[in-house]
Amino acid sequence: MQQKKGFFQKVLRRFFLMFRPAMNGRIYNNDGKRIPLTRISNTTFIDHPQHLLLGENVYIGHYNIIEASNGITIEEGCQLTTFINMTSHSSHMAIRIYGRHYSNVDKEIYERGSIFIGKYTFIGPHSTIMPKTKIGKGSLVAAYSYVKGEFPDFSIISGNPAKVIGDTRDMDERQLKQHPELRSYYDDWTKDN
Repeated sequence: MQQKKGFFQKVLRRFFLMFRPAMNGRIYNNDGKRIPLTRISNTTFIDHPQHLLLGENVYIGHYNIIEASNGITIEEGCQLTTFINMTSHSSHMAIRIYGRHYSNVDKEIYERGSIFIGKYTFIGPHSTIMPKTKIGKGSLVAAYSYVKGEFPDFSIISGNPAKVIGDTRDMDERQLKQHPELRSYYDDWTKDN
């Protein structure tokens, strides 16, 4: 019996190793060119990938849903952690207005819009990014935030609904004072338009 138990444990272990989350580092743009240093988890689902534009050195972690039918741009150096929902359309209002006629009509109330995530922005776990959202470069979205609208560069964004609660440059300055040798790296991308 002990031998059988060991066999089943090995089979189970192989099964789970086969389907474990893993990062894919071979990501290509719509022209078939490899995007350097960009990684996406095998557990992230991308709907309408032809409308997703990714910059270099983007990290998209595990268990995310990215629905890009109306266009999503994620610029260079962004990091999306885990369990993020990013959607370029929403039926949350239309289903109530149209009721049982929802699937039979062209929906004017159906919300559609692109999403833009600026360079070197970090999006925390369990966040939702809604249509018609623009997040400026160098921003930080706190975990569990519901983000909709326009947010300036270097915003600290938090809440449901999300609001700007600070400026990442203040945090960055504290770090740069402790590590002045990193100033040139920081200035290299923050001075870009």
